[in-house]
Amino acid sequence: AFLANFHSCSLDAPPADGEPQSTELTGLFVEKPPSNIYTYEMKIVKAVPGDAGGYRCEVTAKDKCDSSTFEVSVEAAHQEEQADILSAFKRADAGEDEGELDFSALLKKAEKQEPEIDVWELLKSAHPSEYEKIAFKYGITDLRGMLKRLKKMKEQPVKHSEAFLKRLESCYTVDKGKKIVMSCEVLDPNAQVKWLKNGQEIKPSAKYVMEANGNVRTLTINKTNLADDAAYECVVGEDKCSTEVYVKEPPVTITKLMDDYHVVVGERVEFEIEVSEEGAHVMWSVNILSFSSKYRFKKDGKKHTFIILEATLDDIGMYHAWTNGGHTKGELEVEEKELEVLQDIADLTVRATEQAMFKCEVSDDKVTGKWYKDGVEVLPSERIKMTHIGRFHRLLIEDVKPEDAGDYTFVPDGYALSLSAKLNFLGERHNPPKIHLDTTGNMVSQNTIIVVAGNKLRLDVEITGEPAPTVVWSKGDKPITETEGRVRVESRKDLSCFVIEGAERDDEGNYSICVTNPAGEDKAMLLVKIVDVPDPPENVKCTGVGEDCATIIWEPPKFDGGAPIKGYLMERKKKGSSRWTKLNFDVYESTTYEAKRMIEGVLYEMRVFAVNSIGMSQPSLNSKPFMPIAPTSEPTRLTVHDVTDSTCSLKWLAPEKIGAGGLDGYIIEYCKEGGTDWVQANTDICERQGFVVRDLPVGEKINFRVIAVNIAGRSPPATLAQPVTIREIVEHPKIRLPRELRTKYIRRVGEKINLTIPFQGKPRPVATWYKDGKPIDPKMVNAHTSHVESILFIRSAERDHSGTYELVLQIENMEDRATINIRIIEKPGPPQKVRVTDVWGFNAALEWDPPKDDGNSEITGYCIQKADMKTKEWFTVYDHNRRTNCTVSDLVMGNEYSFRVYSENLCGLSEDPGLSKNTAVISKSALEHKRNPYKEKDMTCAPKFTQPLVDRTVVAGYSMAISCAVRGFPKPKIVWMKNKMIIGEDPKYLMQNNQGVLTLNIRKPSTFDGGKYSCMAVNELGKDEVECKLDVKEEASRFNHIQKKDDSQ
Repeated sequence: AFLANFHSCSLDAPPADGEPQSTELTGLFVEKPPSNIYTYEMKIVKAVPGDAGGYRCEVTAKDKCDSSTFEVSVEAAHQEEQADILSAFKRADAGEDEGELDFSALLKKAEKQEPEIDVWELLKSAHPSEYEKIAFKYGITDLRGMLKRLKKMKEQPVKHSEAFLKRLESCYTVDKGKKIVMSCEVLDPNAQVKWLKNGQEIKPSAKYVMEANGNVRTLTINKTNLADDAAYECVVGEDKCSTEVYVKEPPVTITKLMDDYHVVVGERVEFEIEVSEEGAHVMWSVNILSFSSKYRFKKDGKKHTFIILEATLDDIGMYHAWTNGGHTKGELEVEEKELEVLQDIADLTVRATEQAMFKCEVSDDKVTGKWYKDGVEVLPSERIKMTHIGRFHRLLIEDVKPEDAGDYTFVPDGYALSLSAKLNFLGERHNPPKIHLDTTGNMVSQNTIIVVAGNKLRLDVEITGEPAPTVVWSKGDKPITETEGRVRVESRKDLSCFVIEGAERDDEGNYSICVTNPAGEDKAMLLVKIVDVPDPPENVKCTGVGEDCATIIWEPPKFDGGAPIKGYLMERKKKGSSRWTKLNFDVYESTTYEAKRMIEGVLYEMRVFAVNSIGMSQPSLNSKPFMPIAPTSEPTRLTVHDVTDSTCSLKWLAPEKIGAGGLDGYIIEYCKEGGTDWVQANTDICERQGFVVRDLPVGEKINFRVIAVNIAGRSPPATLAQPVTIREIVEHPKIRLPRELRTKYIRRVGEKINLTIPFQGKPRPVATWYKDGKPIDPKMVNAHTSHVESILFIRSAERDHSGTYELVLQIENMEDRATINIRIIEKPGPPQKVRVTDVWGFNAALEWDPPKDDGNSEITGYCIQKADMKTKEWFTVYDHNRRTNCTVSDLVMGNEYSFRVYSENLCGLSEDPGLSKNTAVISKSALEHKRNPYKEKDMTCAPKFTQPLVDRTVVAGYSMAISCAVRGFPKPKIVWMKNKMIIGEDPKYLMQNNQGVLTLNIRKPSTFDGGKYSCMAVNELGKDEVECKLDVKEEASRFNHIQKKDDSQ
């Protein structure tokens, strides 16, 4: 059962002339788990006139539904305002541009898996009994306002307008913050229009822009907000057209989720979230019954905070935050403050008539408590006194008597904590306790017991004393109180038994037995040592291999089992096999072993066992696979490639025999002639078959050798037949000019030039570039030279770069030269003095002079074009004409011609042509043309449909079109009708006429749009009409989807 209580209320609005007020709707879902009653609250902070109106709360559970409505009126605080019934429908956050309440923004955000449903079209076609169900489904809260708007929409008459050629669309939809443009066409281009919003005239501003362009009248609304969601009208005289603007508000998402809190009683808690838009509404869901002064709501831009000033145990639970586009939750855990015991009470042993005082200290000096003896509260008397000073609590017993003996407990108020101690009364017959420990049996030395792992230890200790002493066994500082289980203590008369079943390594340690009675105490210490098989050896690996052997090393186990390691046993197997082969039967003491009798090229794995006096360990982890292999043979064909004053370049080939171990690389070594100290030249293994040995002494004779290396080790060295003298070898400079540069090198203006000229010579030659006998200008041409090539680079070629370039290569007094002829070309200039020299018949003779600028390239031809002086259109007569004259034939009699000529080279035609100074006139002879009499054909006919309309069946919500064809002259007037009613300028219909093909487009038809459609064509000679039937069916999948939603709600 649900109970929802609402009360009509009247609020004072802030002054109209004050600063703008914001409205915040904060909803709280209050849940009380022990009860079946839930309370829903809605708070309106800083109410404005737009908050006035009817509100309704609906509650649903499974198949039941209940609702309650209430009214809110807002009255001015300091002045009376003019009553406006529309204010009851204004938005709370509309600001200065408040408008009529729009229900489309309140529609629930459906997942965009289906086409968007127009709720107003759905309401217009629905039965009135379905209104409440549809409104609840799509989030419409004000049924009264919905019915008024729906009635207004249905009452709009479809009538022909005399002032408007094209009316406004029936509705417009725009996203919040976007721009919307509404336009209509009026009959009179000079007509003045007024724009109204909810019946009030709109004044031009930066937000509202009104334009008139011919017959078109436009209203533009910039940066729309929810206040712009209203009804708009365009008024011309007494006539008007209206539309509805729906502003869609994007869902508010949660960008920062809520965190969980774990606090103690009294601490401050702040649940903070961030949303995607400022000023968004957030609903907090908490499990408290009512608000109090310790709860706060804070809003700072996009941040929303729920604050609990002082947390209590009642605040424990889940806290939720909701927006219309997101949800987050956080858990609050509240713990009581822990009370710390600074000093515990101690056991006391006193004699008759003596004083006994129990004392304890706690961390909070405000904490009170009670004293108990054997579970009964101790009350103060003349002999028993209790004090509380600061953090100290004391119990004082004067003139102790035998009945005072017992267990005393202090219990702090409000905490699940107790402090206990014992008061022993010492009489006349008391014997101190004594431990009689048997040192035989398992003990290998004084107070030391050795137990094999897995075995059972049972230690019986005889105890004497009067009265019977209390026995406590401990391991370290931890008492052993278990009387059952693997480790336990068994008590008999005058005997205490300590038992360990199935001893484990963790059982090893120092144990103590302490016996106490009022006469005293005795204590004994024992060391229990657990011995076991050792852990397996670690890091088993292969350090070296031979052709049929391998060297294996490993590390001793971390734990030797409590007994010294006697040695190791080894096993091996082939990789991929499951059969292990023992390598030794007698214990092997070293941690290095050489395994023999292996097959080269086969992968093996090894494992090792450790052995002590208890037994053999588990096997170690398998070693990484290794392969017995032999070193390669020596490298072949070692030669000297180059020698300088400090370096020597060597080259060689791979060994002839590499074997199964492969080849990892090479080591290069050198020594002076006659010496024996070989120096390694490379720090890392060289993988290439070449190496440059550097920093060699000049003039010395050096021996070199190269050694191949693989996992098996070093190969025999490859040596030179004789030592090498470290001295530069002089090589004459030689330029190797590429073949394409040996002829003239031609490039266009603006292109990039990058010439690479390889050369050779030792020592490194000096390269110098010249242009036309002078050194190149580095501002115009860039040159870069390495030890093997020289590069000439021009970023953007110009005609000034043309010329003869020469590369000079010098080594001391030796040199080599290479010449490159570079020509930079561009398009030529136009021909000069183009003229018509003669005209005869249908022919004209042309002549011209070559261009002044040939573009630094030979002229390859000319392109001649002609143009009739009437049309001024140019046509090509000749291409690639190599002479400076030509004859143009096949000219048309009676026309006058002009000519132009383009010059051509390797770059193409010139940019501008040369125009002829005179024209060629082709005179015509007298001709007479006799025309046949023309008789005009009568094309008039009455309208006749050549293609009729066809019956259609469509699915609701999908746009469709019906078509037919008509002929007739004069052009007939077309009239479309539905159920014999003329279809006016309804934006839902689009009528088209394309060369007699008539089309009626119906946008997203509903079942209301079904019926008989007809098309009539009329002219002065007659008329004709065709009709068809349109059947609109509801989409089954969409109906099922809506029905499922209704069932789930």
